[in-house]
Amino acid sequence: MLLHGTDALKEAAATGRALPGFVAYNLETVQGITAAAEAAGRPVLIQAGSSPFKHAGREALMRLALDAAAHSGARLGVHLDHSRDLDEITACLAAGYTSVMVDGSHLPFAENIALTKEAVRRARDHGAWVEAELGALAGDEDVSTDAVAQTAAMTDPRQAAEFVAATGVDALAVAVGNVHGFTKNPVHLDLQRLATIHQAVPVPLVLHGASGLPAEELQGALARGVAKVNVNAELRRAYLEAVRGVLPSTLPGSDVVSLWAAGRDAVRDAALEVIGRLSPHAEGATRDLDSVR
Repeated sequence: MLLHGTDALKEAAATGRALPGFVAYNLETVQGITAAAEAAGRPVLIQAGSSPFKHAGREALMRLALDAAAHSGARLGVHLDHSRDLDEITACLAAGYTSVMVDGSHLPFAENIALTKEAVRRARDHGAWVEAELGALAGDEDVSTDAVAQTAAMTDPRQAAEFVAATGVDALAVAVGNVHGFTKNPVHLDLQRLATIHQAVPVPLVLHGASGLPAEELQGALARGVAKVNVNAELRRAYLEAVRGVLPSTLPGSDVVSLWAAGRDAVRDAALEVIGRLSPHAEGATRDLDSVR
């Protein structure tokens, strides 16, 4: 079922959990994410956004994600991730997306505010909630370089308070040392900065670049106001490793179905593990993987 409104986000913020946002690129990743949400019994966001649209096409991927959410017994939101285009945001809202992220982090502060305010106005007309970003993350959303890129501008707590008040956003993505993709060395978050931002703004915080983040860093973030966590590279790697593992046995008979199924199931299992890490206080948050394979 489609997860409308901010109740799940606010509940996560109030209980020290986080709503997982999993990036989906195709049918198999959408199916794997949906299966994980069903097995775990926790709300999840399918993030069918700007970057995956380049691969699958906007209309096709929108419909895949929305149909999967609508026909599932799990609570699934469909989220537009990292959009800089108001026309794209409007199209996704009209299609039925339950939330959008407007990314004006590359713009000067005043222009980021203006872009975000307009996105909020449009989302309100469709009953959707809005995430925005302040500060800049290193790394690439779609490619892991296995090298620690220097972090760009971290989020300023005073600017964050002004930004949230001026725009009316429902959630704020922050830059506190987090990096898109896997890195060679462990990532260390500026948890003091994160705590200060949490005290300064009245909305839940969002952490991008959580794939491979050490457990203590992740738990520290959840304790300091992070109520939505984006995961991308972790699912991609699981998919590719599964495909590599079965490829030799599928090549002789051109068995693409088994290949795709292996990738889908690996995404499900990886997503289930993440859901468990983001629900540390939820009894039974994750089921035994053997029961859902």
